[in-house]
Amino acid sequence: MRLSTLRALKRAAELTRQNRLTEAVLIAEPVILAADSYEGDEILRWLADHVTDFTGENSKEIP
Repeated sequence: MRLSTLRALKRAAELTRQNRLTEAVLIAEPVILAADSYEGDEILRWLADHVTDFTGENSKEIP
């Protein structure tokens, strides 16, 4: 994944945690749409692995 894409995703996660969802989408959407199929797969994996970056919740599962 390109460094610029990763930075955009991390910034979008930060904005989402601050309840600034519109700004988060404005940052993340263009890089996601511009990704080729290989980078798109990397983005999907990153998003799946970093869900708690967006929610701010603890990643531990509740028993």
